[in-house]
Amino acid sequence: MKAMCLDHPGPVATNPLKEADVPIPEPGAGQVRLEVTHCGVCRTDLHIVEGDLPPVKVPVIPGHQIVGIVDAVGPGSRRFRLGDRLGIAWLNWTCGRCHYCTAGRENLCEAARFTGYHVDGGYAQYAVMDETFAFPIPDTFTNVQAAPLLCAGIIGFRSLRLSEIRPGERLGLYGFGASAHVVIQIARHWGCEVLVFTRGQAHQQLARDLGATWAGRAEEIPPHPLDSAILFAPVGTLVPEALRALRKGGTLAINAIHLSPIPALDYSQLYHERTIRSVTNFTRQDAEDLLRLAAEVPVRAEVEIFPLRDANHALQRLKAAELRAGAVLEMP
Repeated sequence: MKAMCLDHPGPVATNPLKEADVPIPEPGAGQVRLEVTHCGVCRTDLHIVEGDLPPVKVPVIPGHQIVGIVDAVGPGSRRFRLGDRLGIAWLNWTCGRCHYCTAGRENLCEAARFTGYHVDGGYAQYAVMDETFAFPIPDTFTNVQAAPLLCAGIIGFRSLRLSEIRPGERLGLYGFGASAHVVIQIARHWGCEVLVFTRGQAHQQLARDLGATWAGRAEEIPPHPLDSAILFAPVGTLVPEALRALRKGGTLAINAIHLSPIPALDYSQLYHERTIRSVTNFTRQDAEDLLRLAAEVPVRAEVEIFPLRDANHALQRLKAAELRAGAVLEMP
C-alpha cells in the first residue's frame, strides 16, 4: 500500500515524510481493518513530524482523523461488518484497569496508546484498529466532512465542555483553525455569543461568517468580558491575554498537546476565582457525543483536500496558517 512514512523527525520545510510502499496490515484479534478514503491533517501531526513530541515509534505513519470502509475483520471481532463506514481517532487504546480508566477518565490512562504516534495511522491506504475504539460515521457527513470531526471536532468539544460555558453565555476563542471553526458552530447552536481572537484577516472573516459577533487580534480588548475562553493556538503568551478578557469566575481551557512557554503571571490575573485548565486527549464518550451532536447541528467542516503524496505540503500550509480552516488527505 502507499503510505507517507516518518523515518526521522525534522522541520516540515525539509519534507520529512517520505512516500513508500509498505505491506498492508493484517487485523489482529478484536481488530478491524479499514480501507482508508480520507485522513484529516492535525497540528498534533505537525508536532510529531517536527519532533516537538518525542518519537516513540520509528518509522511511523502519522494521521489520526481517519475515515474508511471495513474491508477485513480479525478473529473474535463482531462489532462491525464488512462495508461499514468507520472513523478512527487519536485515542487508540487504553488499559481499562488503571485508576483513571475505572474512574471514567480514560483520556488520562497511564498506558494509553495514540494513533499515528504509538501505532501507525491514516496517512496510508489501510489502517487497523481495535474495534472498541472505532466509531460509526453518521450518514449526515461525507467522508471528507467527517475526517476533521475525529480530532479537531472531538477535542474541541471536550474543550468546550471543560471551559464550563453555559448556553447563552459569552465565549472567547483564541486561534481559529480546524478545531475552533467546529466549536463555534456548536456554541452558536447552544445560543452562545462567540468572540474570536485571531491575527489573520481570512480567519476573522470566516469567524464572522460562522456567527461570531466580534473578531479581532488577541491583544485587543473585547467589547464585553468573557464568561469562558478556549485557547487553540499553541502560543503561551496568549494565556495572560485571555485571562485579561475573562470575567470573575471565568475559565480558560487550553486545547494544546504542546504549548510554547507561558509568561510569568501576576496573581491579580488569576484572582477572583479565574481558572486555567489543560485539555488532555478525550474519552470514547466524548467522541460519541460529539458525532451525535455534530449531526444534529449539523456541523459543516470547511476543508482543503490534498492528495496523499502532498502530506508535507499540507503540513507546511498548516504551520504557516495558510489554511482557511482544515486540511484532509485523499487516498490514491
